[in-house]
Amino acid sequence: MKQVKDIRGIIFDLDGVLVNTDRYHYQAWKQIADKLGVYFDETVNNRLRGVSRMDSLEIILENYTGKKLNPEQKARMAEGKNRLYRGFLENMTPAAVSAENRRVLEVLREKGYRLALGSSSKNAGFILNKVELMRYFDAVSDGNHISRSKPDPEVFLKAAEYLKLPARQCAVVEDACAGIDAALAGGMTAVGIGDAAGYEKADYTLECLEELLQVLEEKRYD
Repeated sequence: MKQVKDIRGIIFDLDGVLVNTDRYHYQAWKQIADKLGVYFDETVNNRLRGVSRMDSLEIILENYTGKKLNPEQKARMAEGKNRLYRGFLENMTPAAVSAENRRVLEVLREKGYRLALGSSSKNAGFILNKVELMRYFDAVSDGNHISRSKPDPEVFLKAAEYLKLPARQCAVVEDACAGIDAALAGGMTAVGIGDAAGYEKADYTLECLEELLQVLEEKRYD
């Protein structure tokens, strides 16, 4: 088990950790899949978590049996999904973030931790502004800054770089197994929550985000 006494930066995944937009992703991808005549359900949708837009489309197309699609057609589909998704996101308000999660961010800042977002989404900044979380973060590393999706550690390594911290001094809070794998591949402490709370590779697991404060406080003095 890694020690967290030297942790100086906390990198958060966005969806499933701080906010929940899974239903918006699902609704948007479902419309695209239906047009293609491709079977799509929650199980398939769960495979898309933490995955880039184009890689997500390729997963959906695993069940596609129609005429071969060229790169331009795929790009148009991915952009169409994003337009649908952005439309759903317009309805988000600060109420989408629980008071508990907002308090955790406030306490971490008060304690002097540097905070970053590490998300494969190209809409991360838009979402942070909609729910009024941007002010808590020192850096944002998202799909606009990377070329490789999780489990590649690029998005988290970029976040550590933006925080001006070595990877070993950063902890990543993730709800997807691919995100845990990415954190570990980057040499960071991996903290699992949500679906990743049962992932045996995680260094620490949380039932709720508030438990992160307890983990950091207890382990600091081990």
